[in-house]
Amino acid sequence: MKRLWAPWRMEYILDDNKHGSCLFCDVSNKGAKKTDRRKDKKNFILFRSTHCFVILNRYPYNSGHLMVVPYFHTSSFEGLSDDALFDLIKTVDMSVNVLKKVLSPDGFNMGLNFGKVAGAGMESHMHMHVVPRWTGDTDSMPIIAETRVMPEHLRKTYDKLLKSFSG
Repeated sequence: MKRLWAPWRMEYILDDNKHGSCLFCDVSNKGAKKTDRRKDKKNFILFRSTHCFVILNRYPYNSGHLMVVPYFHTSSFEGLSDDALFDLIKTVDMSVNVLKKVLSPDGFNMGLNFGKVAGAGMESHMHMHVVPRWTGDTDSMPIIAETRVMPEHLRKTYDKLLKSFSG
């Protein structure tokens, strides 16, 4: 029998709002300029720009796995203004630089998944994944035990990264 301790999953399991609404719209307050930073901390939001926000992935492939999400609800680039697209890419660039500074990865995987068949769990709200990678960061656990080993708790990773996103 496989057991993996993941206490952050209980919030998701008990969340009454997980069905029928958009997680990204819910946690972002749809682009509110002023927001309660305690809610950002609870939701793992690291940074807010004019058109998008950076959030730590609750179900990461690796420590430091971030997502950059536009406030505008769209499943693809459709409907995003040139300013929003530029802001999205600049925020991805800033996120990479913060991850380099704080976590010193050897490289990155980045990706956009459009639509359910592309592997998107949130196919109705476009977002970009930024996944830091290290030489030898995977071992036999995902292959043999179908289990990923996360070396650091999400809250600790969040606290380390937040300092660099804040300035």
